Amino acid sequence: MDDQIRIKELLQDSEYGFLSLGIDESGYSYGIPISYAYDETTNSLYFHCAPEGKKLDILKENMKVSFTIVGVTKPVAEQFTTLYESIVIFGKADINLTDEEKRKALRLLVAKYSPDYTESGEKYMDKSWGRTATFKIEIEHITAKAKYH
Repeated sequence: MDDQIRIKELLQDSEYGFLSLGIDESGYSYGIPISYAYDETTNSLYFHCAPEGKKLDILKENMKVSFTIVGVTKPVAEQFTTLYESIVIFGKADINLTDEEKRKALRLLVAKYSPDYTESGEKYMDKSWGRTATFKIEIEHITAKAKYH
């Protein structure tokens, strides 16, 4: 898929994706579904999570990640196939955001998932500030694949 407009739409509009990290303490690769917000001005994805946990532990050891977003899928039973579109983002995670960038990340997430609640979202940010971590992926490149017919 070479459609840059559709790739941007997937980045902006998809509800979640799958974050693939390094290897955990058990030797398994670690991938998780997670919500995100895309910032076109910095070409970055922003995330929030608890301030401690496996995800951040792995990121401290290896910042190289991939993030997969699956768009429309439609099985075509009589043809034994599936129509689909997906993108895989490659980049480096940054877990050391400034307070200003952390607030930006949280505002982007509120704007995406709770656009009618920005005022109460600000209050919630302040209330939960100490128990919320944020990080971003600085996008280095994207691969895309689709089958539309």
